[in-house]
Amino acid sequence: MLGCDCAVCQSTNPRNNRYRCSVVIGTPQGNILIDTTPELRLQLLREKVKLIHAVLYTHYHVDHLFGLDDLRIFPLVLKAALPIYCTDEVEAVIRQAFAYVFDPEREGAPGALLPKLEFNRIDERPFQVLGETVTPIPLIHNVFNVFGFRIGDVAYCTDVSTIPERSWSLLEGLKVFIVDALRPGKPHLAHFSLEQALAAIERVKPEQAYLTHMAHSMDYDSLIRTLPAGVAPAYDGLSFQF
Repeated sequence: MLGCDCAVCQSTNPRNNRYRCSVVIGTPQGNILIDTTPELRLQLLREKVKLIHAVLYTHYHVDHLFGLDDLRIFPLVLKAALPIYCTDEVEAVIRQAFAYVFDPEREGAPGALLPKLEFNRIDERPFQVLGETVTPIPLIHNVFNVFGFRIGDVAYCTDVSTIPERSWSLLEGLKVFIVDALRPGKPHLAHFSLEQALAAIERVKPEQAYLTHMAHSMDYDSLIRTLPAGVAPAYDGLSFQF
């Protein structure tokens, strides 16, 4: 956290050095990216991800959206617009926040390199991306409606303060459950506390759960010693096969 001298912010443990949350899913037909964080370029370079073939958005908040401009290189390589899968709300914010991308006067201008995007509207129904079935999981993030996503037996649910009753059935039979856990103790209006995340994990009963979107009150080494079996903090660069 900017301006903070706490033990976690000053830690030399790389697992306490956290960028905002993005996910890449490698499939036989290409790479699916979930969210475009402000550190997206640094994340993709670090993980040596050379190409993104499609992007899903959980919601439109700045920490999940404002790396969008770094997508502009991928349509050049693909020789086609990059498919974007999002709700109408997210599309409206993208068109407002990145208005220059859609300015017809800039398109084709000398030296202009703009993200070429192809919007695909999503709702609560499952949809197909690069040959994979993606199931949206409706979540509540304070007063905002957001989506988690399930692909196969893995579900990614960042930025959640309430899981609606109709969404629990979409989390059945998971092998891996990745879930928001901002901080221990004090509840937050927009995010699960550690205790709320653990209660959700106990209800879902995945084979493995990872905590994400952790604040600087969560030290990796201290936290992992207190967690039940099958639960661990996520960390930048975490990867697994599924």
